[in-house]
Amino acid sequence: MSLSGRVALVTGASQGIGRACALKLAASGATLVVAARSQEKLNELVTEITANGGKAGAFALDVAQEEQIKAVIKAAIAQFGKIDILVNNAGITRDQLVMRMKRADWDAVLNTNLTSAYLCIQQALGAMVRQRWGRIINITSVFGQTGQAGQANYAASKAGLIGLTMAVAREVASRNITCNAVAPGFIETAMTAGLGDDFKQNALKMIPLGRIGTPEDVANAVAFFASDEAAYITGHVLNVNGGMLMG
Repeated sequence: MSLSGRVALVTGASQGIGRACALKLAASGATLVVAARSQEKLNELVTEITANGGKAGAFALDVAQEEQIKAVIKAAIAQFGKIDILVNNAGITRDQLVMRMKRADWDAVLNTNLTSAYLCIQQALGAMVRQRWGRIINITSVFGQTGQAGQANYAASKAGLIGLTMAVAREVASRNITCNAVAPGFIETAMTAGLGDDFKQNALKMIPLGRIGTPEDVANAVAFFASDEAAYITGHVLNVNGGMLMG
């Protein structure tokens, strides 16, 4: 699945799933535009990519800020000439029961997880339309499909990403641009590291494959969607959850 000659933008690339996606796409030959809030972590990622013979640029970005999204994508296109692949991965949680959830926590999660994807797609699409080739990949979640107590904001944002994926897929298919989503289950990341052992043990009982997923498991699915091998797949949600949700 060679991505030689392609330029890929990954949001939330400084750690976890986003970092794994960037490394996988770079290993497949793509030039990487890595974006996140931590410039230091991004610089370390670029160093790792270039040390392995790849090419990458780091851009500090808070995806909750519309003007920053516009500026970063404009700068990335100016530096690398185009964006072929967009991976909307940036996400946060602000968990609370819906009866107690503050409006600010609802807004923060929806803005970061969902609205940012719409804005990134909007800014990157022009270049994809002009070249009549593009891959948009949104990282959603099993909880966007099943819901989760205490995560009304997170589940709503991830369910919204699925709807956004399908709508955009219909809009841009005639331009040879695909839009798909990857829905991870329970993945070992910084976001899940703080969960208690009891929670993790209960989660394992719900996973037929009997293990927690890795960021690389998700990155492999993203790399497939980014490739020519997935050219006839669009509007699809690929579950990477060890069997946690089937059907």
